[in-house]
Amino acid sequence: MPNDASSRALASAAPSRPQPRHGGPLSGPVPILAAAVLWGTTGTAGSLAPAGAPPAAIGAAGLTLGGLILFLSARGSRSLPQRCARRERWLLALGTLAVTGYPVSFYPAVARTGVAVATVVALGSAPVFAGLLAWLTRQGRPTARWLCGTAAAVLGCTVLVLGPQLAGGAAPMDIIGVALAGLSGLSYAAYSLIGGKLIAHGHPSSAVMGVMFAGGALLVLPVLLCSDTHWLVTRRGAAVVLHLAVVTTFLAYRLFGYGLRHTAAQVAMTLTLAEPAVAALLGVAVLGERLPGASWCGLGVLATGLVFLTFPDGRRRGR
Repeated sequence: MPNDASSRALASAAPSRPQPRHGGPLSGPVPILAAAVLWGTTGTAGSLAPAGAPPAAIGAAGLTLGGLILFLSARGSRSLPQRCARRERWLLALGTLAVTGYPVSFYPAVARTGVAVATVVALGSAPVFAGLLAWLTRQGRPTARWLCGTAAAVLGCTVLVLGPQLAGGAAPMDIIGVALAGLSGLSYAAYSLIGGKLIAHGHPSSAVMGVMFAGGALLVLPVLLCSDTHWLVTRRGAAVVLHLAVVTTFLAYRLFGYGLRHTAAQVAMTLTLAEPAVAALLGVAVLGERLPGASWCGLGVLATGLVFLTFPDGRRRGR
């Protein structure tokens, strides 16, 4: 659950130039879905890393390089902290901590529970946390459309990812691992809401993402330096890190930030559930994995929920 300090900080930021979030699917949901597609390549890319490369070090290396590229390439990122009001600078600091919290909690969760369970708990809980945080900080109440679409997407994601385990028998759950995965989902929702709030105040989306991820890169750098880094000097290791930095961090979060300008963060969280669907399809096409029938059914339910949220109904388009 969010603590009182973070809730007050999110709620009290003075709106400098609030901008309405409206526009068609191409201006909001589609860029977010495109970012989710890029994020879906993370697991496949990580599986191609050299043997013995620590998973936490792989994620830290991608975030460090990608955060640096985001910061250096974003116009106005260097001057953003000075242009922000005092309360907005607190939001930037909270967003930086939240960016750091995701890899720090997610990779240990994967080690304790496995990729499937960690992915379901982290990504499935993120929309719920986003809706709860948005409600607590008065950024908007959950709508019936969001509730229906999110319920379908979370259910479909759960069946899709856990289909193989359900078919082969359930394994015992690691409570600490599940809690860590839930913490990563909370971190993901928090920095998305913070980024969306700052963007709504009129700050450039690329600068907001650049500052938060540059700060996160600095905070996770010790994780990389304290790990075995010999795999980084190999061709395969360098290629994996470049893919994670350029594709799944730089390009994906530029798209995600642009989408947040026209889409509420709680809706964006649900749309990013397309990530495990892309990862599953890549596993079938590239790695030769097989999905049971339950997983294919879950993929269909997930797609239905995402389409429901991506395209507004006829009455909204008429208005």
